[in-house]
Amino acid sequence: MMVFMLIMSVPVLGADLLQIGISQFVEHPALDAAREGFKAGLAEAGFLENENVEFIVESAQADFATAQTIAQKFRQKNLDLILAIATPSAQTVANLIKTTPVLITAVTDPVEAGIVDNMEKPGKNITGTTDMNPVKRQLQLIKQFIPDVKTVGILYNAGEVNSVVQVDIAKEAATELGIELKEATVTNTSEVALATSTLVNKVDAIYVPTDNIIVSAMPSVLKVANQNNIPVFGSENSQVEKGAIATLGLDYFLLGKQTGKMAAEVLNGSSPAEMSIQGSSDLKLYINQTAANNLSLEIPADLLEKADKIY
Repeated sequence: MMVFMLIMSVPVLGADLLQIGISQFVEHPALDAAREGFKAGLAEAGFLENENVEFIVESAQADFATAQTIAQKFRQKNLDLILAIATPSAQTVANLIKTTPVLITAVTDPVEAGIVDNMEKPGKNITGTTDMNPVKRQLQLIKQFIPDVKTVGILYNAGEVNSVVQVDIAKEAATELGIELKEATVTNTSEVALATSTLVNKVDAIYVPTDNIIVSAMPSVLKVANQNNIPVFGSENSQVEKGAIATLGLDYFLLGKQTGKMAAEVLNGSSPAEMSIQGSSDLKLYINQTAANNLSLEIPADLLEKADKIY
């Protein structure tokens, strides 16, 4: 009897593998971590790559037209489920695919982006997780490092809804904190270095939200900022690992894993329309001590004590 129960606990898929399409807007550490976390969450539920699941992974390389092409390709396939990583990919998949179950992750505001009807009951074939940032707390973190900060630059792509939402939040938070926010926008990665250079003589620090274009060109931001002795503060772990001073942010691997567990529920019969969009409450403090030392920026002792990860 115990052997029978063990057999029944593994998904019964027949001879064929389940096919799951993954549309990722661009490859950078945060989104890559979300993708691998997704696979890990599914694996914990018994959906194992190359055993009973095949993943078809496509990257748009930060190109909206390519994201559209990927969504069209997935629509033509008889897929069992689709994962869309980042807002632009989620938008294209939502616009084109109406019946195949879709999970989203690394999407800041799926309602504002027109992906779902509301957060509690998405109402369509789509559910998943949001990576909405604690923007105000991240700006407060900058003040902890630089108590007399007056101006903060913010870099983003105005064509990404997720970025515009974060900038709107940042504007309101900056006013409350007595900070003047100066914006610099880009449309592609080749513009990032120039956009950064327009800020360096105007700001005390630079803040980078979870903007896919900016994050994928983070080395360009850091190169220009470091040459001008301007500290850069991030919004997620990979930015700090690359050289931003610090952030209080979520763990994208864990967010992806959370999404994978939701995908397993869908594959086992749950309706995406009735599954609430979930967020992460597990924020972590990341500090790059080397980057701070290079800019002669003192790290408050209490932050060092509380840090979850120090580079």
